[in-house]
This record gives sequence, C-alpha cells and structure tokens, in this order.
Amino acid sequence: MELVNKALLNNDPMADPLQLEVARRQIEFARQYTQQLIADIDDEDWFRIPDSGVSHVAWQVGHLAMAQYMLTLFRLRGKRAEDEAMISKTFIRTFLKGTTPVSDADKYPAAKEIREVFHRVHETVIKELAVFPPEDLDEKVVEPYVGYETRLGSLLFCAAHEMLHAGQIGALRRQLGKAPVR
Repeated sequence: MELVNKALLNNDPMADPLQLEVARRQIEFARQYTQQLIADIDDEDWFRIPDSGVSHVAWQVGHLAMAQYMLTLFRLRGKRAEDEAMISKTFIRTFLKGTTPVSDADKYPAAKEIREVFHRVHETVIKELAVFPPEDLDEKVVEPYVGYETRLGSLLFCAAHEMLHAGQIGALRRQLGKAPVR
C-alpha cells in the first residue's frame, strides 16, 4: 500500500505504469459493482421513479455511460469522429449533469440501448487504457474539470463518480422492491 500511495501522491515518474494500473482497476471494480446492481432490474422498471425518489435506473446508467466517456476518452485523447457510433451527441446531451430525470420512457433511448452504450463505452475505455502512454498521465485536461486537473485525476474521479451513482442505484433497487446486492 505504501508503494501505491507514493506513486499516486508524489508524482513519481517511475510510478506512472502503476498509477495507470491502479486507475484502471478502480474503474473496473466500480463497473463490476454497478453491473451487479442493474443485472436483475427489468426493463419496465428502468424508467420508474419511485414515489419518494427523484431519479430512475435508466438515467443513472445513461449518465454513467456519458460521464465515463467524458472523464476518460474525451479527457485522455479528445473526441474522435468514430465516437459518434459509440455514444451519440444526443445521448450525451440526454444524460448530462443537471438534466432532470422524467418517468416518460419515450424521452429516452430504450433500456437495451442504454445498456449497449454503457458497455460499448466501457469496453473502449479498457481497450484504450491498455495502450495509453503512462508518461502522459500528468498532463492537464481542458476545463472545466471536476476535482483534478490531470488525466490521472480524471481517471481516478471516473471510478469515484461511478461508485457515487452505484449508491443511488442501490437505493433505487430497494425502492423498486429488490434485495440489496451487498
């Protein structure tokens, strides 16, 4: 653990590969947990806002797909023309921070499509992280950014952000009558 703390906190250039691996593993862990939370939620419940709630599973998962794209791929290498096939501009706008979830399913892509984008973005992130040059982790990202101004910070925040929303999905599960996962 001491080696990890040194690598993450002291900007040791020799530790860059370790920093990237730690960030990748955190992103993977957060995604595995989120997938457990949504695995048994029926499509018709994805757009249901519980009586005492303010959101639904579809918005949470769509927001995570959008945020993972923006915090990783966009921050590491910028937008590419081929990204539109992975996650459209309309999808991104639909799930931006500050949008208000509504229970009208017609305002959103189908649950199946949201899941597909969620998986496509993540698969692309993991594939690109495998070849990302660790020496570029300390480069600053364009503003506005959340929390950290570097590429490494954006990757670390991506995992933390997903866990925050996983907590919201966990609460939604309970309101939908599902058992807790953990």
